[in-house]
Amino acid sequence: MNDTRPEPGFFSEDLASRDPELQAAITGELTRQRDEIELIASENIVSRAVLEAQGSVMTNKYAEGYPGRRYYGGCQF
Repeated sequence: MNDTRPEPGFFSEDLASRDPELQAAITGELTRQRDEIELIASENIVSRAVLEAQGSVMTNKYAEGYPGRRYYGGCQF
């Protein structure tokens, strides 16, 4: 039988601990976006608040349909 428990640190370890190379790439890209002018029309710069929302637990949710009439359960918020 397979163990279905997540590995230790799955819910608590941050990205820098799990993958320092990826964290460095993200930090470098943030610095580039903050310090340089972007002239590519398809690139969008969003606020820190939007980045936080996109990186929240809401990313784990899938919602289709209208509130109160969702096709799938589990959308209390």
